[in-house]
Amino acid sequence: MARSPETNRPESSRPESSRPVQIVLPLTGVAREQSIVVGSANEAVLRACQDTASWPFHTAILSGPPRSGKSLIARWFETSGLGTAIDDAETVPEDELFHAWNRAQAASRPLLLIGRPVPSEWKITLPDLGSRLGAALNLSIEAPDDEMLAGLIEAHAAQRGLALGEEATTYLVPRVERSFAAVETLVAGIDRLSLERKVPARLAIWREALSGHEPEQGDLL
Repeated sequence: MARSPETNRPESSRPESSRPVQIVLPLTGVAREQSIVVGSANEAVLRACQDTASWPFHTAILSGPPRSGKSLIARWFETSGLGTAIDDAETVPEDELFHAWNRAQAASRPLLLIGRPVPSEWKITLPDLGSRLGAALNLSIEAPDDEMLAGLIEAHAAQRGLALGEEATTYLVPRVERSFAAVETLVAGIDRLSLERKVPARLAIWREALSGHEPEQGDLL
């Protein structure tokens, strides 16, 4: 099982044999504890979020694959007192983002936006905002490696209270698609099949979930 650090600061290095660490987030009206699994895909992002003095104009834009923990990082960034975060920034009116950027400059307070890179993918129509966000630091979460996939499987299972067998990650990691969304879908499928069959989540259940069992959207946390 992945270890939880004593503080909310991710470790910059760890023994090769250890699982990724986790940053445990405080509960905010949800029934299950949530955590950020720290690994090869997001270590650089988390380090950059702790080195905001290097951000151009106190601003960074975080992008990444679906279900990769971008919103959790935004929560961690704010609850840790590192700065202000705006999730789903592309859905926020551009004039509001412009005012948020101005406030960040006036207060010298870091501003983390969750969205796609500007201007290559996120097209902004307000010229003043476009030029300012175009100068922001672009951060990106990458695809997880095998070690992080194992940590993600364990974290999703723990969040659901799902007891996986000791060899689960050894069996599942080489067979699951290397993506955050695929791991979450897989664990949701294992959980649902185990509940439906009223049997422990062991090899037969793992195989059936890998074969393409698709959980309903409501099964994803």
